[in-house]
Amino acid sequence: MNVGLAFARNAARHPHHPAVFGERELTHRELDERTNRLANALVGAHRLAKGDRVAVLTANRPEVVEVLGAITKAGGCYVGLNFRLGPVELDQVFDNADPVLAVTDAEHRDQLDRFDLPVLDIDRDLDALAEAASPAPPDTLHQVRPGDDFCIVYTSGTTGRPKGVHFDHARVLQHATVACLEYEIDRHSRYLIQIPHNSSVNITIVPCLLIGAAQGFADSRHFDAVGFARLVEDHGVSHSFLVPTQLMRLLDRLDRSDDHRLGSLRTLGYGSSPISPDRLGELVERFGPVFNQLYGMAEIASIGTILRKEDHVRGLEHQPRLLSSCGQPSYAVDVRVVDPEGRDVEVGERGEVIFGGPHVMMGYFRDPERTAEALRDGWMHSGDVAEVDDEGFIYIVDRMKNLIIRGGLNIAPTEIENVLYRHPAVLEASVIGVPDPEWGEAIVAVVARKQGATADSQELRQWCRHSELSSIKVPERVEFVDSLPKNAVGKIAKEELRAAHWGEGRRV
Repeated sequence: MNVGLAFARNAARHPHHPAVFGERELTHRELDERTNRLANALVGAHRLAKGDRVAVLTANRPEVVEVLGAITKAGGCYVGLNFRLGPVELDQVFDNADPVLAVTDAEHRDQLDRFDLPVLDIDRDLDALAEAASPAPPDTLHQVRPGDDFCIVYTSGTTGRPKGVHFDHARVLQHATVACLEYEIDRHSRYLIQIPHNSSVNITIVPCLLIGAAQGFADSRHFDAVGFARLVEDHGVSHSFLVPTQLMRLLDRLDRSDDHRLGSLRTLGYGSSPISPDRLGELVERFGPVFNQLYGMAEIASIGTILRKEDHVRGLEHQPRLLSSCGQPSYAVDVRVVDPEGRDVEVGERGEVIFGGPHVMMGYFRDPERTAEALRDGWMHSGDVAEVDDEGFIYIVDRMKNLIIRGGLNIAPTEIENVLYRHPAVLEASVIGVPDPEWGEAIVAVVARKQGATADSQELRQWCRHSELSSIKVPERVEFVDSLPKNAVGKIAKEELRAAHWGEGRRV
């Protein structure tokens, strides 16, 4: 089995069922033929060989699934890129991936001008390429084996050169099966892809292809709560996945009179960073028990643990601590919390989260040193500090690198952020450690206020002082910004906040 065969299977079983919806609509039969034509063109006109990497640099648009299908049917390897990459990062990615071909659009074409490789422009070349090629399945379709390369996902971290997380077909298909089970995706689902395609290929695109669900693509660059609700209503969207900052905008900027527009949603996934329990309660109260929280990492294709819909309900009704959890281990993955010697910690003790299972990455592409550092004895080391309870629910304390070391004590920023998020003026908050000659690190909260809110630094510090936080955890100061910096998937980029205080020698 390979991902390319999913197109043909869906076309045979449900030829007239929608495969792509939105500004460009295709049935499964049309999508299968379109990807056949493009695959034949890649193999014929562009001499794409098995395992060749194809870089795809574009914002979300429906043609992404056509290009991905063509690459995989031709036996190539999809390399989805963050269109926000700067010149240095793009150089590093191209040096590592060494693509033989790039696919882009008119908007991003000039970012590729300095690279010596052929470029296909979606807006100018794709239709003509498809029309000139055969609609028959390419010979390569049945030559792709489960262990052959499928994709490279470049991590969105901002420190060091990007890491190319490398997957074969077997791994992504295994993960896609888990995603369909956990998110209750079936062939009748209509999935709106809101996060960038390069980040959502394993968590959304491949599961939808595997099961035959319809998928639509939303612009990930400027999330608008009202616009998102309008898309959900207009297209009868049943599934989507957002990051916490986007969910906060739904709470803050979507008028309650418009909540009904989200009525078709059956599952709304979220992940990449925690949500304070209080705001999580608000989300469920307003939009219903539709939320699934994912905890994992790109290196395991995405899913490690799930806080399921029923867990959210339990948390709201009689077990509030569950809302601080990232859930229990998902299907087909072994999740452990271990001490520095690799032994499982006792209930209530802290350790590092590690993952094992069939959808753990092959490794970082052409990077054996960093692969060996992260993937040890088959276990993917997350760098996250967590506790586990007697039901197997995992509670993330923080990233190891995010812990603030103050006076010899390890302080978890998320604990302080959760208190700040309870203040009615706070839209976004991130807490970092900054250099301090006496204590080692001082605590600074960086806050974006809700529209019209006027709370000042003194008010928020007093709020923290009168909370459950001990005095040593109260921020020394609060800095205000219009919006917190985000990485490619919308997660708050703490590294950028720390850089302003630590400079080139900052702790990361």
